[in-house]
Amino acid sequence: MITPAWVRAMAAYNTEMNRRLYGAAETLDDAARHAERGAFFGSIHGTLCHLVWGDTVWMHRFDAWERPPTGIPGSPGWINGWDDLKARRTAADAGIEAWAARLTPADLEGELTWFSGATNREMQRPRWLLVTHMFNHQTHHRGQAHAMLTAAGATVDDTDLPWVIGPEAWAG
Repeated sequence: MITPAWVRAMAAYNTEMNRRLYGAAETLDDAARHAERGAFFGSIHGTLCHLVWGDTVWMHRFDAWERPPTGIPGSPGWINGWDDLKARRTAADAGIEAWAARLTPADLEGELTWFSGATNREMQRPRWLLVTHMFNHQTHHRGQAHAMLTAAGATVDDTDLPWVIGPEAWAG
């Protein structure tokens, strides 16, 4: 089972990696960010938008955030403007870190039951597993965004967890 300290470390990593990815994406123009690149969610913008969408959906389940008005198919276009996407990412990261700071071991125990629009049925899984999934989902799609950014000529700083977050994040 994971611990609240692990969740806080992953939340810090998530925030810093998003800062790095958005910094790299900022060096591209809007057309380059929206260009179809053959990724699962099409473009850099679409992938970054899906990430905000996914985090918002999971935080709706974990911390009663407002649920996005669209499902997975609409997630790449959920937020159109670059400035709006950046602002929502920053707010989501701050919200995830605030939620992580409040977690207790008991918050990671037991099962979570929800209705999944992706499977069109009720689901139930261990809370700790779903929190792990949220962070794994972020890493997976950030990797796709990183590859697209690199191919577009942007540079993203180091992504290795032990060098991205410092002792204040992993000390618990």
